[in-house]
Amino acid sequence: MFETRKIEPSELEKILKTEEDHFFDVKSKDISPARLQETFVAFANADGGDIYIGIEDKKYEGNRERPYSNPEEANAAIKVLLEQTIPSVEGVLVEFLISGNGYILHISIPKSPKVHYTASQDCYIRLNAQKHKIKGERITALAYSKGSLLYEKSAVNIVDIDEIIESEALQNYMARIQTSLPADKFLKKQRLTSEIKGECKPNVGCVLLFDDEPQASIDTRCAIKIYRLRTTDAEYKREHLAEMPATINGPIEQSILKAIEKVKELVDGASFYEGDNLIKMQYPADAIQEILVNAVIHRDYSLNDDVHIKIFDNRIEVFSPGKLPGYVNIDNIYDERFSRNPNIVRMLHNLPNPLNHDIGEGLDTVKNELRKAGLVDPVFEEKGNAFVVTMKHQRIASIEDVILDYFDQNPDAVITNKIARQLSGEDDINKVKKALQKLRADKKIILVEENVHAFKYSYKKA
Repeated sequence: MFETRKIEPSELEKILKTEEDHFFDVKSKDISPARLQETFVAFANADGGDIYIGIEDKKYEGNRERPYSNPEEANAAIKVLLEQTIPSVEGVLVEFLISGNGYILHISIPKSPKVHYTASQDCYIRLNAQKHKIKGERITALAYSKGSLLYEKSAVNIVDIDEIIESEALQNYMARIQTSLPADKFLKKQRLTSEIKGECKPNVGCVLLFDDEPQASIDTRCAIKIYRLRTTDAEYKREHLAEMPATINGPIEQSILKAIEKVKELVDGASFYEGDNLIKMQYPADAIQEILVNAVIHRDYSLNDDVHIKIFDNRIEVFSPGKLPGYVNIDNIYDERFSRNPNIVRMLHNLPNPLNHDIGEGLDTVKNELRKAGLVDPVFEEKGNAFVVTMKHQRIASIEDVILDYFDQNPDAVITNKIARQLSGEDDINKVKKALQKLRADKKIILVEENVHAFKYSYKKA
């Protein structure tokens, strides 16, 4: 028995006004169950969404609300969606909304960690406001992105297993974990090899961990690129580069350690002059390390892109190829755990003093370390086919407190709206303007020059 509830006129009006998009669709009650299943599968294979059946689309002339006269009318559609989708979609919410004219069927579909097919064995994905049928390699890519198919277990045919066995990275690893197994048996036991036509081949995870030059062995890009950009703008130009971007290659652990050192070098030097005032950026090292480690070990290695770390004047942005896998989304990211590369994660965690020592607690560490440093929580976004973490150099304290603290440390300095924005991390020029006006009204700061245009105002301690 499904939940039934009365829908308020305001809620119905909101549904009728909502535009169909990546997460929302309305369907006529006359739609065939098979056609409805295509949309249902498309949502489950993408990021989830809501379908309201019993409402015509906006092209319909007349009253768009055409609900079922009773819930039993929707039985055939519900049966196809819940029982004939392959495999079944877990966590689906089904409810009937009672309006003045009858029953609207609302189906809320979660983002699924699996790839789903219709009863006719077709696969669809939701893109913007449309469903798209996909085949072959696109289905494989979807499975890799969700983590239901592990790219790290794909065999790498161009690498001979003896190259891995003789690699310095593998010998060093085995010595550190103190195993007495022969290298070939060790790799097989750790599920790092595949049998291809009777020949033992290393898989992607094995190559990433132990090949001396994995970037030359894997079809997709898998390096780490680090940029220092002397700007706060979202759109940067070549002239904003403080130096040529650094490209970090090598086995995963070695690459992460080199990247941490390079980022530390650039962040320690992340200061710049605004007039005569030196603005220095400081971020907690543990937070940077956790985000960088996560970006490398949880990325989607089937995608042809590198990890990108961009150090701006007021933030650090870390781009990791691949959307969030499995059940994980932006809203539950601190609570849910799903590893796209479980072998890589496990192998690194088995080391003494591992880089990923806080499994399941890494993002909490990031948040806590930033708060200890007086900075706001990290920002998480999915942009295109990448997951982006941004650490803003934005103080938890109010803009006014940041300005006063600056004068306490630099009593002879002057401050402008731009400097105050840099110090506080607040990008909104008007919010900073109001803070400066308030401090001036409270007679805590005064203008350096009265007879200048407001855009050129600078302030000093009263």
